[in-house]
Amino acid sequence: MEAIRKDKRYTYADYLTWDDDVRYELIDGVPYMMGAPNLRHQEIAGELYGQLRDFLKGKSCKPFIAPVDVRLNHRKGDNMVVQPDLLVVCDPKKLEDGKSVKGAPDFIIEILSPSNAGHDQIVKLNKYMQAGVREYWIVDPERKTVQVYILKGGIYAAYAYGEETDSIPVSVLSGCAIDLKEIFIV
Repeated sequence: MEAIRKDKRYTYADYLTWDDDVRYELIDGVPYMMGAPNLRHQEIAGELYGQLRDFLKGKSCKPFIAPVDVRLNHRKGDNMVVQPDLLVVCDPKKLEDGKSVKGAPDFIIEILSPSNAGHDQIVKLNKYMQAGVREYWIVDPERKTVQVYILKGGIYAAYAYGEETDSIPVSVLSGCAIDLKEIFIV
């Protein structure tokens, strides 16, 4: 494998040739190395996944936990590969190849780490909105807050929740609410 360069643009085909021991995301063809999450991050991810999995049992939507390749623009350039912490896909056609999600998931959750905060709050927020992710949550373990973005008319409407909130409804999953007390207790 040739060395990955920041001055070169890559596609998903290139991405597949890279070392599996190092995780990358590809934003507009530019590779971004991803650091390993800390234990607190993983505890929160596990609790969120458990709540989503339990709610979605027997339903058509499927929850996933990282690492899963999400190809946001697989039909146009295929140079956008992200690995959200958690995601839910309701369209089975997006899962047909069994290797990646082709297109925007319905729901994405990112858990902030000091090394990725700006990336998740600015770059990925805009890319998810442009790709049509219907709902995007940013969980901040340090502040014990959740920023919720719901796509309305192609633009995200933002809502903020803190640890004093008991639960947060998932607008794209009718009847689903995440128990916030359980998320921040872990």
